[in-house]
Amino acid sequence: MEQYIKLFIQNLIDLDRSQETVAGYRNDLIAFQMFLTQLYNATPYVDEVQTEDIEQYMVHLKDKQYAAASRNRKLATLRSFFKYAVRRGWVKHNPALEIELLKKKTTEKGYLSEQQVQDLIESIQHPMIRLVIITLYYTGLRISECINLRVDHVDLDHGTIRVINGKGGKDRLIPMNKKLHELLLDYATHWRVQKGSDRFFCTLRSGGLNRNYVNKIIKKAIADLGWKKKVSPHTLRHSFASNLVKKDVHLVKIQKLLGHASLATTSVYTHTNLAELKDAVDHL
Repeated sequence: MEQYIKLFIQNLIDLDRSQETVAGYRNDLIAFQMFLTQLYNATPYVDEVQTEDIEQYMVHLKDKQYAAASRNRKLATLRSFFKYAVRRGWVKHNPALEIELLKKKTTEKGYLSEQQVQDLIESIQHPMIRLVIITLYYTGLRISECINLRVDHVDLDHGTIRVINGKGGKDRLIPMNKKLHELLLDYATHWRVQKGSDRFFCTLRSGGLNRNYVNKIIKKAIADLGWKKKVSPHTLRHSFASNLVKKDVHLVKIQKLLGHASLATTSVYTHTNLAELKDAVDHL
């Protein structure tokens, strides 16, 4: 099975899938392969995998407290892998198709208010990480898109950021607001440290920026603020969208900025609180 996983992953690379997508598929498939190895105490073969094996794996993931969304993603990975295996003639049928996706519990996305974003920014002492946080909030970029920005993706003359090969392999163009443009211009002109790197956000040591380091700085800032809520770089993306909705920006415009394929995905940012709901029923 290991051999066929490598061939499948190479196919994804040949199709120009993003690094994040390729890494996600690879990790999911290796985890499944390891599960089968431990289950049968033998090297698994791709043409011997049965639907019952995948069902046991889904139960195993549930026992390990994986959320329904995570289990669905792993099942989707297996469906894609075996679909490719059928097409290549490695197996006769797709054993993952007979397993239904789980019904996901719908929950509102966690986000920060404008004041909370400002408090978070002010609590971060690291100048470049602070700028990364500001960029995430003012653009709605995913953290992978942000740390992988190249110098030529940030057009300071025209005030735009180009995302190349984002999620789903899509490109998009994001305009900078005036505040962000001034900060990025100052950074690029006066204190960007690594002139030899093509990464826009870079360090002297590595020439790039690690997402784990960004998470570490955010985690410390949250602790310093005494907040109990969980905040990650992705929370800034949610906050970008949610606060635009509160300012009555049309969902279609937010959809374009976020790079969502479906408007339904963007609609989760239409948060309401109890006071707003009370105002609504008071109109009757």
